[in-house]
Formats: sequence, C-alpha cells, structure tokens
Amino acid sequence: MPKFRFAALTLENTKVTGVVDARDPEDFRKIMRSRDLYPIKFKAIDEKTSSYRIKAAELAEFCRQLSGMLSSGVTILRTMEIFKERDFKPKLRGIYEQMHKDIQQGMALSEAMRRQGMAFPELLINMVASGESGGKLGNVTAGMAVHYEKEHRLDGKIKSASRYPKILGVATIAVVLIVFTFVLPIFFEMLEDFELPLITQIVISISGFMLSRWFVWVAVLLLIVVAVRYLLATYKTRLAFDRAKLRMPFVGKLLKTIYTARFSRTLSSLYSSGVPMIRALEITGTTVINKYIESQLPGLVKDVRNGESLSASVRKIDGFDKKLPNTILVGEESGRLDTMLVSTADSFEYEAEQAASALVQLSEPLMIVAMGLVIIAVLLSVMMPMAAIYEGFGL
Repeated sequence: MPKFRFAALTLENTKVTGVVDARDPEDFRKIMRSRDLYPIKFKAIDEKTSSYRIKAAELAEFCRQLSGMLSSGVTILRTMEIFKERDFKPKLRGIYEQMHKDIQQGMALSEAMRRQGMAFPELLINMVASGESGGKLGNVTAGMAVHYEKEHRLDGKIKSASRYPKILGVATIAVVLIVFTFVLPIFFEMLEDFELPLITQIVISISGFMLSRWFVWVAVLLLIVVAVRYLLATYKTRLAFDRAKLRMPFVGKLLKTIYTARFSRTLSSLYSSGVPMIRALEITGTTVINKYIESQLPGLVKDVRNGESLSASVRKIDGFDKKLPNTILVGEESGRLDTMLVSTADSFEYEAEQAASALVQLSEPLMIVAMGLVIIAVLLSVMMPMAAIYEGFGL
C-alpha cells in the first residue's frame, strides 16, 4: 500500500509530522480526519520494491499451488499466509510477506504482485488481473503453471547447451596455461643450442611472453571481458549482436525456433485468457529475449492496430520461423485463432527443445576439435625438434 509523508495540525494547533499507509489521497484524508489531524501538506512516497526476479520454476510452483488452493476453496488471503510461512529463500519469502500485508489491507492479488517491483513478470500480472475480472483466477493460474513449467524446461535445455562448451572452454584454457607456463619452459631449456622449426619458435615465444609478461595478458583479458560486457549492455551493440546470431549458419535457424516458441506460447496464453490482441502483443514483445526481434514488434502492434491481419504482420518480422504466419493464417481463416495459437505454441516448443538438444550436439565436437588443434600444435612444437635432433645423431 502507498505511503504518505505529511505535516498536519492537531486540535490544539500543534504541528505534527509522520508517515501513514493509505490507498490513495482520499483514503489519506479520511485517516487524517479519523485522527483529528488537519494536513498542511502531504506527499506520496515510493516504497522500496524488490529487485529480485522470481525464476520460472518458482513462478510455476506459485501458480500451481495458488490454483490448487483456490480450487479447494481457500481464500487468497489465507493462501498468501501459507506462502509467507513456508521455507522459501529469504528474498522470496519477503515478497510473499509483503503481498500478504497488501492483500490484508484490501488490495487485489494482481495489484499486490505489481507492487513487488521486478519480482513478477508483466505477463503473469496481466493474466492474474484477467482471471480476477473474469472470475476464473484458479483456471488462469493453472494454465500459467503449465506455461512456466514449459519455460523452465526450455531454459534448462538452453543452459545445458551452453554449459558443456563453457566447461570444455575453461578446461582448454587451464590446460594451455599449465602447458605453456610450467611444462614447455622446462623442455625448451634443453633445446636452446639447436636450430628450431618455426612452430617451435612460435610456441617458445608465446610461452616466454606468458611467463615474463603475465600481467600484460591478464590485463588484456580482463579489459576484453569488461569491454565486451559494456558493449553488450549498450542498445545498438546488443541489437547488432542479436541480429548477427540469427545470421549464423545452423545456429541461427535453431535460435529462430526457440524465439518463435517463446513468442507463440506467451501470445497464446494471453489471447486464450481473454486479453485483447493489441495488449497481448505489447506484453509478448518483452518475452522474446532478442533485442533485434523486439525492436520490430512495435511495428507489428501498429500494423494490427491499423487493421492488418496478424498473420500478415507477423510475416514481416525478421527472426521468426516462416511456419508461424502460415499457421496463424489458418487460424484466422477458420475462426479458431485461439485454438491454433495454442497448437502452434505446443508444436514450436517441441521443436525448440529439439533445437536446444541439437545445440548441445553441435557444440561438443566443435570444442573437442578446438582443444585437439591446441594439443596438436603443442605436440608438433615438441616432436619436430626432437625428431631433428635424433636424425642429427643418426638415431
């Protein structure tokens, strides 16, 4: 509930100051009158909201349990009381405790969720508000539980796709550092008086640089990491990077499938629950997680608002699978757009899971080949001079 800081006069004409909770300015004035206080000035102050973003798995659990309790006749207030008493992590429990207080003071669940800052996604807040207005909150939250379970599963697939390359990449770097800074210097001391092939000279130079100028390459690596993170945080660079990802051979096609699945599922969940198409498209635009695609969605909303069909508008978006506008067109022509959107979302989610698995399968051989090339280079730098020495001794 909003807070108001005030300065007021008592019946004895004494000035007092303080802070009170009130739903709005009118409610604030009623509270002042009930306390025989006469405001001189007052101002609404922002409460500190949570900066914690609830994860997909936690959202799925929240929606599933909320739906179950509501279906069993448990009130929302009692449901939130149960939530705040459960053994959640401190930040999550704090969010539920604040929501319980807000609902206890007469606030709707959707508004209590909105007041938690970035904790709940806009999609879920709008879906809950739709369920409250239509008297179908239990059904809506049950559907959203399925939605976030699928999102959690897809996120898990994507993280799995990136985990193996990261581990293998770190292992490759660690092996290279150990070999170049500890193993090779000892061996190369034995070859100082011999004429060495080019590849060995290159490896010796790299090893020597890493040992004598270690602070330089460490500083360069840190600088590169900071620069990349800074550039990706800027809108223009992120836009270009996300666009480039869609142009990558093979990987781009897999990413298009994943982005199309996210768009389809979110849009189908909103539209099937009675959210107007324009509003559904505006909310859906924030869930794709690709700045290049997101930058095109305001144009999509504008086209639909101006009377253009959804299928024709979606067809203009660069970054979605071409099958999406065709399936939407079938739904428009048959008058069953909501059913077709759900079916399309299910189809693309299955393909997205397959795409994530394909990314894992693709990354494994690429990283192994990269590590193999490094090992081959090191072996050649060692074996070639050894072979020359043996030949010189007539062995």
